[in-house]
Amino acid sequence: MASAQRSVAPTVGKPVKRQRILAVLLLALLVVFAGRLVLVQGVQAAELSQEALASRLVTTEVDSERADIVDRNGVVLATSVKRYNVGVNQKLIAQFKRTENKQVVAEGPLDAAKILAPILGLKESELAAKMVGDSTFKYIAKDITPETWELIQEENIYGIEPEPTSERIYPNGDIAGNVVGFVAGNSDGPGVRGAAGTELEYEDELLGKPGSITYEKGGGGTIIPTGTHEETPAVPGSTVVLTLDRDIQWQTQKLVEAAVKKTGTERAMVTVEDVQTGEILALVDSGSVDPNDPGATDAAKRGAGTVSTVFEPGSTGKVITMAAALEEGIATPLSEYKAPYKYTTSNNQTFRDSHDAGTQKLTLAGVLVQSSNTGTVQIGEKLSPETRYDYLTAFGFGEPTNVGLPDESGGILHPWEEWDGRTKYAVLFGQGVAVTALQTAQVYQTVANGGVRLQPTIVKGLQHPDGTFTPRELDEPTRVVSEKTASELMLMLEDVTEDGTGKKAQIDGYRVAGKTGTAQAPDANGKLSKIIASFVGVAPADNPRIVVSVIMYEPKTSIYGGEVAAPLFKDVSTFALQALRVPPSGTPAKLYPTTWE
Repeated sequence: MASAQRSVAPTVGKPVKRQRILAVLLLALLVVFAGRLVLVQGVQAAELSQEALASRLVTTEVDSERADIVDRNGVVLATSVKRYNVGVNQKLIAQFKRTENKQVVAEGPLDAAKILAPILGLKESELAAKMVGDSTFKYIAKDITPETWELIQEENIYGIEPEPTSERIYPNGDIAGNVVGFVAGNSDGPGVRGAAGTELEYEDELLGKPGSITYEKGGGGTIIPTGTHEETPAVPGSTVVLTLDRDIQWQTQKLVEAAVKKTGTERAMVTVEDVQTGEILALVDSGSVDPNDPGATDAAKRGAGTVSTVFEPGSTGKVITMAAALEEGIATPLSEYKAPYKYTTSNNQTFRDSHDAGTQKLTLAGVLVQSSNTGTVQIGEKLSPETRYDYLTAFGFGEPTNVGLPDESGGILHPWEEWDGRTKYAVLFGQGVAVTALQTAQVYQTVANGGVRLQPTIVKGLQHPDGTFTPRELDEPTRVVSEKTASELMLMLEDVTEDGTGKKAQIDGYRVAGKTGTAQAPDANGKLSKIIASFVGVAPADNPRIVVSVIMYEPKTSIYGGEVAAPLFKDVSTFALQALRVPPSGTPAKLYPTTWE
C-alpha cells in the first residue's frame, strides 16, 4: 500500500529583502544622476554653456565701403553705391502665409515667387524654382538697388533675407580708364577687389578694414532676436586723389583718337606731365578701357601702356648724348662737326642718316636739329662706354619710375660690359635700349627742370575719412646735369622746332622745345618691321610748365615723328596750356647757329 503523500505549502517570498535591494540600486542610480547633475550644473556649467552658445553663434564679415578715386580737382572717377543681394531661407518661406479678412490669400514659396517676380524683374517659374528646397540661404537676386529692396521689404515675406553689398561705378566711362583701373569679383566672399590700375595698386588703402557681425541662429536657421548680437564696425577706406586733370585727360583722349584715325596709327600713347612737380596731368592710351565694362576691351589693352609698353626711343634719345657731351666738357653748342651720310667707326661699324644730304657742316646744335646719326656717333665716340651708360641711367633708363601704377616696366638697358661692337654706338642715338612713353618724358622733364630729375607720380595722396590728407611720399629730386647744361640743351631743342624736324610742334604765342624720333619696332613675329614715330616736347620753353610725350605705333601716313606726332603734341599742349592758364612766352629765343663755314 502506497504511503500517503503529504502536501507541501508554497514558500512565501521575503519582499522586504527585495525592496532593500531595489532601494539600494535606485539610490545608487540617483547618486549617479545627482553627481552628473552637479558636474553639469556646477563644475562644467560655464564650459558647456559656452559650447552650446558657440554652436549657435554665426560670424559674418562685413566689408568696409570702398573709397572713391578722384582727380586733382576732386572730380569723382570711381565710387561705390549701395546695393543688396537677396537670399531666401527655403525652410522658413515654406511657412509663409498671408491673410486678408481672415482669409488666406497667399501661401508658401510659389505664391511668394508670384509676388516677388515682378519686383525683381524675374520670371515667376525661375524664381519659384529657387524658393523650394531645404537650404537656409540661397541667392535669388544680386546687386539690386535700395529702392528695390524697400519694395521687397514692404511685402513682409517671411524667409526673405538681405545681404548688404555695393557696386563700383565709373561716372566718366573710359576717361582715364587705363589709369583708374577696375574691380572684379572676390573669390573669398562677397564684394569686389581691385583688378587693374589704381584700383589694384591702392587696394588696401581704398578698402580700409572689414568689420564683423556675430549673432545667434536657431535650429531653423532664424536669427534669435533676444540672443547674442555683437558688431565690430568696418573702418572706411581712404579716397585716392590722383594728379590727373579730368578735363586735360578727356581732351587728350579725344585728340589721340582723332589722330589715330587720321594717320592710320595702330596704337598711340601720350603723357602730359608738370615739369615743376613731376605730377602726371594726363596718361592716355588709344582705345582706353571703360571700367564699367572691361570685358569689352582686349585684356592686353586694359592697362596703362604708357608705363608698361617698351620700344626703342630713336632720335628722342639723342638729347642724352648731347647732355653728356656738354656736361663732360667735350663739346659746346657751337662745336663743329662734319656729318656725312655714312660714317664708319674704328671697329668697322657703319651708320647712316635717314636722308642723303651729303656731308653737312653742323654745330653740336645743328647735329641735334638735323637729327644726324653720323654726327651723334662722332660726338659720342669721345665718351667711354661706361660714361654713356651712366648718363642713360642717370636720366632714368633701365628702371621703373615708380609712378604709382601696377605692371610698370623699367625698360631694357643692358650693362655696358655686355654691349657688342655696334650697340655701344647705337645707344648714342636711341637704339639698343628700350623705354616706356613715360621714361621718354622724364628725360625732357629733367632738362626742362634745370637738370633736376623728379620722380613722376600719378597719385597726389590719400584723403582719410577723418578729413586729414596724407601726400604721397616721393623720392628726393636728383640732379643729373648742371643748370648751365640744361639751359644750353633747351635752346638747342628750341632750334629743332624753329628750323629743324619739329616745326609742326610750334604753338602760337608759346616757345616750344622738343625732339622728333623714328625707330624700328618688332612685329608679332619679332621682326623689326614696324615703326615708332614720336615727338617729346616742352612748353613754354622759356618758363617750362609741361612736358608732353607722343608715341605713335605704326602710323600709315608717314613714318616720321615730325609729320604725325608733332601735330598731336601741338594740339594736346595747346589745350593743356589753356586749361592751366599758362601765360604766353615773353621775348623770342636767341638760338644757336646750326651750321658753320
